[in-house]
Amino acid sequence: MSQLTLRAALLGIMLAMILAGANAYLALFAGLTVSASIPAAVVSMAILRALARGSILENNIVQTAASAGESIAAGVIFTLPALVLLGYWDSFPYWWVVFIAGIGGLLGVLITVPLRHALIHGMDLPFPEGRATAEVLRAGHGQAGAGMGMLLIGVVVGGATKLAESGLRLWQATGEVAAQVGQTVFYAGANLSPALLAVGYIVGFNIAVLVFAGGLFAWGVVVPLYALVHGLPPADTPLDAAWSLWSEQIRYMGVGAMLVGGLWALWAMRDSLVAGLQRIGGTSVLGGEGDLPRWLLGGLGLVLIVPMFVFYAGLLDSAVAAVPLTLMMLVAAGLFSAVAAYMAGLVGSSNNPVSGVTIATILITALLLLWLFGDDTLGPVAAILVGAVVCCAAAIGGDNMQDLKAGAILGAAPWQQQLAQMLGVASSVCVLAPVLSLLLNAYGIGVPTEAHPDPLPAPQASLMAAVAGGVFGGDLPWSMVGLGALVAVALIAADEWLRRAGSDFRLPVLAVAVGIYLPLSLSVPIALGGLMALLAGQRPVQGSGLLAAAGLITGEALMGIGLAVPIVVSGDRDVLAVAGVSLGPWPGLVIMLALCAWLARIRPGTSREQG
Repeated sequence: MSQLTLRAALLGIMLAMILAGANAYLALFAGLTVSASIPAAVVSMAILRALARGSILENNIVQTAASAGESIAAGVIFTLPALVLLGYWDSFPYWWVVFIAGIGGLLGVLITVPLRHALIHGMDLPFPEGRATAEVLRAGHGQAGAGMGMLLIGVVVGGATKLAESGLRLWQATGEVAAQVGQTVFYAGANLSPALLAVGYIVGFNIAVLVFAGGLFAWGVVVPLYALVHGLPPADTPLDAAWSLWSEQIRYMGVGAMLVGGLWALWAMRDSLVAGLQRIGGTSVLGGEGDLPRWLLGGLGLVLIVPMFVFYAGLLDSAVAAVPLTLMMLVAAGLFSAVAAYMAGLVGSSNNPVSGVTIATILITALLLLWLFGDDTLGPVAAILVGAVVCCAAAIGGDNMQDLKAGAILGAAPWQQQLAQMLGVASSVCVLAPVLSLLLNAYGIGVPTEAHPDPLPAPQASLMAAVAGGVFGGDLPWSMVGLGALVAVALIAADEWLRRAGSDFRLPVLAVAVGIYLPLSLSVPIALGGLMALLAGQRPVQGSGLLAAAGLITGEALMGIGLAVPIVVSGDRDVLAVAGVSLGPWPGLVIMLALCAWLARIRPGTSREQG
């Protein structure tokens, strides 16, 4: 059956470029991107059906290429604006952006090839968006006939909710409150996103409750204790104080936990990884149902590594200094692409803490540079440039693994998907520099100025700049990083005890680390969705509930991308807002409760994973 056809490649390239540009704005504005696999699958089916009915595997190729646009946008937006904030750039040089993002993205594809068999076939990971994408494609091609109705209901509800909340601004996206009690502060909040509820439903109760537990520990235990010991930071309200404590101190616990948890995850799946490395490239030519051949992967790897070495040598004006920097980039790209791929299988691409592993990379690189060369004015810049490559690699690694999981369910040829991912990377990097320069000139980024008093916040890039500068300035919260590492060690020990005791309940440390790193408001709807799956008796691989949840993700994602267009064109964030309407979070809360009741009543359907 045809897969990587000319029309599929061209359509995938076009969608990758569009999704990259749209998500660039969203990432700068809100600090997140919209997962593109499911929206790309829906758009692909609509376009190919209008031209001439495409096969399900052809549509899968389109979404594989197109989803690279969102991932590359995340890798670039989370890191490169930090160079503007550090004063190194005053715009986004076109070829620099293409070079850095392109090499990082292609490395991400190469690194995930030996991981594919280990993560998809060797471990019992839910891959929520990969499974949802496969279900969407099967529903659209009549393989899950009755479930198409569930999918469409979810699409309409998710899209309408996103339009009313983010476009028309009829209610707040998050309901949250904080109270000062003596010398400390307590916080509670929940994001009212149907997509987050759906993600929790898909990943299942075990993972969802652990993500929530990490958030509850960070916000409900560590934040109040830290305030009690060190005092409250200057803030207008208790809510501002709670957020300030978490973002400036407690969040770094997640960085330490992810460092230890990532290393442990790689060690735990070492046998599967070695088997995967031995398995790839069994043939010396393209074809069949396996991965890209080993000779091609090795050749591409060398082609990518050599120019990065030359680039770092030119930046530091030293070939000797470029050696450890290039080695650091390679080790971090390999390690954190694997971690991101594992995390994508665990909690999905939308909740994959790519910015967290990038912070870890920048932290380690900055320490290495400080140790080797001392207080160098180029140290923070070099650390960001290493982090940018790693961030793009990790973002693509997680996205690629979701696509490969969808392909495994549908019976696609992995090597064709891997080529499609490369096409998506190569095309999407071409549009990001002009879009970023446009947004910088129109709104400003990060720091308010007289010309741009209300800039795009760029939260991740601001954090990257703070970490890189903080290492050389000596003001990083090392105690929080260390505490996170200790928490990870304790969780690993507890999980090993449960494993040896034969318990079905497990404690994957990275799931808890995600909860520590994410705002608690995001963890709450994920946990609620997992509870609804438990009440419905719905396993993550089953059809009716999965299609409903996939529809909610699809509708919200498509609407989120669509809303970015009039905002960017008009230059007004509130271009669609209804004036004079302020209903607070209550309508969103009512909708979330109604969706909970709906999902809890859906019984497992007949659509099951195949292949």
